[in-house]
Amino acid sequence: MKEKYTGIDLFSGAGGLTEGFIRHSFDFVAHVEMNEYATQTLDTRIRYHKLCNNGKKDFYYRYFSGEITREDFIAGSQDYFPEGTGIYHCEISPETESDLINSIKKRLDSTGKESVDVIIGGPPCQAYSLAGRGRSKDGMVNDPRNLLYLYYLKAIETFKPKIFVFENVPGIISSLNGKVFEDFNEKIGKLGYCGDPNARILNAADFGVLQNRKRIIYIGWKKELDFEYPDFQQNKSEYNTGDLFNDLPPLYPGEGSNDPQKYLTKRSSGYLKEKGLRTDEPVVRNHIARNHNERDREIYRKVISKWESGRERLHYDELPEELKTHKKRKVFTDRFKVIDKEGLSHAVLAHLAKDGHYFIYPDIKYARSITVREAARIQSFPDNYLFEGPRTAQYVQIGNAVPPLMASGIAKEIEKGLNRN
Repeated sequence: MKEKYTGIDLFSGAGGLTEGFIRHSFDFVAHVEMNEYATQTLDTRIRYHKLCNNGKKDFYYRYFSGEITREDFIAGSQDYFPEGTGIYHCEISPETESDLINSIKKRLDSTGKESVDVIIGGPPCQAYSLAGRGRSKDGMVNDPRNLLYLYYLKAIETFKPKIFVFENVPGIISSLNGKVFEDFNEKIGKLGYCGDPNARILNAADFGVLQNRKRIIYIGWKKELDFEYPDFQQNKSEYNTGDLFNDLPPLYPGEGSNDPQKYLTKRSSGYLKEKGLRTDEPVVRNHIARNHNERDREIYRKVISKWESGRERLHYDELPEELKTHKKRKVFTDRFKVIDKEGLSHAVLAHLAKDGHYFIYPDIKYARSITVREAARIQSFPDNYLFEGPRTAQYVQIGNAVPPLMASGIAKEIEKGLNRN
């Protein structure tokens, strides 16, 4: 049996980063996440992997297909988790940090893990993102989330992983006039780790994701290890975003169901098959279209029409006066944006939970925003990845996630480095 490396996942979200590492011989002893619905989604996915590894995939699909309740699903898979799934549903704070660390230490002991090979994760990006700072009156200067990276550093100091992977938005480099990133670099060195002081800005598109999504991926390793920052080979896909949607049930606004829906076609597109997004279950979940008022739908049609006629984005101030409802018309002028079905999507954001104006489905016939499942496919989540909670919570989980294909590419190189050592 292939050796499993032990990991801890901080600020786990719905598990996009975890998913990529699980595909490459990593076994996580702990996941820490404060969002209730994200922890439920992650719990479901961890159970999925354990059931599959033990020849019980059919039991998962009974839950996926709605045949059994979540309570029955948890009870029926509990024998595989005598020590629990290792998910800590809590906020990392001065009040919880000590108890959380002690609890993870006890879990390491009880599961027979002698050391930690890797720590992954990244604190919430709102305080670091340029968009978030642009909307804040004080530029997020006084936002306590600026300091969440200190808890990540504390975990590294405590558990001393061989390697760590820290993920965030590029804006973290300039956060608090560069002080956050400078302090992170300085403290990492004092803890005995090597790393690139500039880290690297990587694009998910270079890992085969059909999305332009740039993120800082900071990788550090103990100074005594034979390791260097991986030379990630570009693996851009020849497919386009349109290849993601063709087999899904077509929906007008308000259509769809919480019940599983059959695929439109039995055959999977080349991309979906190659990347493993469409799975062996004949139905799909999390595919429900939002309702939209007629004014918004008319705007959507105009946005789609202009894009299709000349690949030009429609700016808000170009709309007819009767369609304008916002007082601030000189900022966020691209608040309505259609997905480019002939190229790559722009970056999926958690803002999808508030409205879908920035992520319009690329077909004028339907004039709607994208569904949870369509957003999940753009992020490279497989169709059997079930998102728990209400629809708004599902959008948040997907928008905040690391695309699993990108995570898998990173994990592959981390695994190689650990194998060498």
